[in-house]
Amino acid sequence: MNRKLFAFLPNLISLGRLALVPVSVDMIASRRWPEALAVFLVAGISDALDGWIARRFDLRSELGAYLDAIADKALLICDFVTLAIVDQLPMALALLVVSRDLMIIGAVILSWLLDRPMEIHPLAISKANTFAQIGLIAALLAALAFGWPPGMWVTLAEWAVAALTLASLAAYFKRWMTHMSG
Repeated sequence: MNRKLFAFLPNLISLGRLALVPVSVDMIASRRWPEALAVFLVAGISDALDGWIARRFDLRSELGAYLDAIADKALLICDFVTLAIVDQLPMALALLVVSRDLMIIGAVILSWLLDRPMEIHPLAISKANTFAQIGLIAALLAALAFGWPPGMWVTLAEWAVAALTLASLAAYFKRWMTHMSG
């Protein structure tokens, strides 16, 4: 196989995951829970696959890192908002998830505008937050797809996501403030 063609494979998988976002939103908005779960699982598998291919065959790239992050964030944000719109998650939680990401993006842009660019590296708390967000959506979609009652576990997961989202925002804000005042 031509290495140059193969080198773009992880990016192509990320683009495919990005293309799944409107499909996921449509499945959730239509309350087609088994299909929504399937799309979410395919997106998750593709995320693991593109990362594995990039690492295994040393095909990591700056473009790939951006595409992967954009695809992941687009899926999570759109699914949180859509699940809130169809009354399966609290709107306040969806707004918190979206607001955190917008504040981080705004801080990075502001640092560039002030000629003090900073690199963003995922923090451990941020990885835990993303894991919790993915887990909540996957578990909620599975419960809806299989007709399981959501119960108290959903409420506890929502509170955990909210706490981790706030903790992650605080950690990034602290890092940004240190960078900007240094």
